[in-house]
Amino acid sequence: MEYVMMIAFAIGIYAIVRHTNLNWVVTKRRRYIDEFVFPRTISQRLQERYPHLNEAQTNDVVEGLRDYFHICNEAGRKMVSMPSQAVDVVWHEFILFTLQYQNFCKKAFGRFLHHMPAEAMKKPTVAQQGIKLAWKLACQHEHISPRTPHRLPRIFALDALLNIPDGFTYQLNCQRRLSTSGSSCGGYCASHIGCSSSCSSIGGCGSSSGCSSSSDGGGCGGGGD
Repeated sequence: MEYVMMIAFAIGIYAIVRHTNLNWVVTKRRRYIDEFVFPRTISQRLQERYPHLNEAQTNDVVEGLRDYFHICNEAGRKMVSMPSQAVDVVWHEFILFTLQYQNFCKKAFGRFLHHMPAEAMKKPTVAQQGIKLAWKLACQHEHISPRTPHRLPRIFALDALLNIPDGFTYQLNCQRRLSTSGSSCGGYCASHIGCSSSCSSIGGCGSSSGCSSSSDGGGCGGGGD
């Protein structure tokens, strides 16, 4: 009996130490992402793609990329969809700095963060796991309730705020939008991202930039093995 108790105690100590070490690693990586200075060229490329953006707006997009990397850090090896077309552009540009990006990934995630295509939402009321995880972690990062959001997380708000022509736009109040416009165009509700169909009456919604009910939202995602 004493032997069993000693083993159980050792297992408990191991679990505590392992959990502490994991928290320390995540915190260290979070600090690295916070302090990382991105190549200035990625902002220039963004302005070439979207000439209407000023310097402050391009900086907001770069900070959106920082937000996304924080989300990926918290997600571990789970795939996280990219909710912003503008942020995806600067991510693409950063990857072109192959050695710097590789070194960044090693220190920020402990592995290479692959870029892969992913849908934002399959249907207006059906979100894939990648965008659900992006929504949940983006909300947590900015201290927003994912089920009852009072505002959109930055990475979900950027494309609409900056009038990105090919961007993905999201709205908090789909019901009000439908009642005022009388149109079913663009009805991807965050209540369907942040919770199940049983709580679809909760406020918060998003829409893809397309208006066709058969058109899927788009984006890219990082993570996975």
